[in-house]
Amino acid sequence: MAKFWQRKSKQNLKDLPDSELVVLAKSNNDAFGELYERYVDKIYRYVYYRTGNQHDAEDLTARVFFRAMSHIENYTERGVPFQAWLYRIAHNLVANWHRDRSRRKIIPLEEFVTSLHSDTPPDELAENAEEREFLLAAIRRLPAERQQLLTLKFVERLSNAAIADIMGRTEGAIKSLYHRTLIALREDLQTQNLLPGNPGENIQSKQG
Repeated sequence: MAKFWQRKSKQNLKDLPDSELVVLAKSNNDAFGELYERYVDKIYRYVYYRTGNQHDAEDLTARVFFRAMSHIENYTERGVPFQAWLYRIAHNLVANWHRDRSRRKIIPLEEFVTSLHSDTPPDELAENAEEREFLLAAIRRLPAERQQLLTLKFVERLSNAAIADIMGRTEGAIKSLYHRTLIALREDLQTQNLLPGNPGENIQSKQG
């Protein structure tokens, strides 16, 4: 995507941790520009997989960083890293986007379907377009929170600890929610005769 932030940075900004950059960014545009460069692609990817639309993803990503820039003076870490703060802003903007348009959230199956059966490649699990559509429909039926979890886990490939920061939960709660989500998704797929075995069988929870 085209990046809206063009910055004139000093090389040493790249060596600073987020916490120091955030302090500088309250009065230094170059510091915020470095933060933007670090996270714009991740935020865009997250928004895109939550909207399924490139134009809207670019627009919402720009809004995320404009909002972050507008409120950076009021940001204090308090156990929530800057990255998690950005994801929370993105989550809220995407939620508003869906409410305004009454659109269903879409998460591409290919990014995380291997979690359903670790030894089965996605192309073998979904052998044709009809099966892929069944699988995608099952994902769409998941609650928004569980779709967000799967996006962060399998699209962004974040750890459980990082996801916990973003979603405002404990790491243990994220592990539990992830396990329950895979069981629910597998049960749904088994009702469509897309997966063998009994519901909940052979679910393997990845550790982040």
